[in-house]
Amino acid sequence: MIYETALVVKPDAPEEAITAAKNLVLDTVKEFGGEILVNDTWGVKSFAQPLESGLRKGNFFYFMYKSAGTVNHEIERKLHINENVVRFIIVKLGDDTQMDDIAKKYKNPNHTQAADAAIEGEEGEEAGGDKEKRMYSKRKSCYFSAKKTSPDWKDPKSYGWLVNEFGKISPARITGLTPKFQRRACDAIKRGRTMGLISYTSGDIAR
Repeated sequence: MIYETALVVKPDAPEEAITAAKNLVLDTVKEFGGEILVNDTWGVKSFAQPLESGLRKGNFFYFMYKSAGTVNHEIERKLHINENVVRFIIVKLGDDTQMDDIAKKYKNPNHTQAADAAIEGEEGEEAGGDKEKRMYSKRKSCYFSAKKTSPDWKDPKSYGWLVNEFGKISPARITGLTPKFQRRACDAIKRGRTMGLISYTSGDIAR
């Protein structure tokens, strides 16, 4: 099966501790005879809201791998006892026959078109994207079906517009999403919140 794991390490942890946390996943997958498909460093990001501990930033790492599901129990066990890991998530992506397609579709959330536009100062283009999404909602038409895309927990810009200022997930009768994509959006939002990428109390997203 194909899985993805993302973890957040304390930004002030010693360099050797950060490397050890990263290698924890890599070494465990290899130990179980798995294959690493993606090994990506997202860098230090500010959480959408401070964690319960008061931590405001974290060092993010992402991995995609092919392995038997038993590897995840060991990864989870090791991450739970690592004092420098503050958040992590493990998600099943698909089976082995989908490996090439799944790996090719991976995008670093820090390098989406919207993020690149913001970096270049093209705020208008990014705002226009949100405006377009809301226009689909007004027409009661599914944005994701029309664009042949899907909400991705790794990129809060793909689903942040579905959360109102009070942190509530907008229902399908308002978003215009089909039941399938409404479920996917809810899953993406929940996973994004687990990793601190979107706020529990508003639609604010991590930067």
